[in-house]
Amino acid sequence: MIGERIKEVREKNQMTQSALAKRFGISRSAVNAWEMGISVPSAQYLVELSLLFGVSTDYLLGLDHSETIDIGFLEEDEKQIICALLNCFRRQRQPEEPAPARTRKARGSEEQMER
Repeated sequence: MIGERIKEVREKNQMTQSALAKRFGISRSAVNAWEMGISVPSAQYLVELSLLFGVSTDYLLGLDHSETIDIGFLEEDEKQIICALLNCFRRQRQPEEPAPARTRKARGSEEQMER
């Protein structure tokens, strides 16, 4: 899981294994070993990866499935637009709640009223 996440965030940031290795002063094969699941980064590198790519260590470890986007450079009204858009997407993806089930007693009462 951690290797897949490292590869995912590295590629999202258009960084090669070699560039990441150079950034951390390690070999490209060490980065490749992380991504292939042959080895795992130390706690120090895990923190450095999270800071470099703007994700939590929990995300890299597969404990958190949320992602973050830095919007700190936006004006307040632009942030509100982004939030409104995200809420719209969220509502579209939420399954509709089923109508509450009627109880047998309630159905019986309705049948009596229809007669």
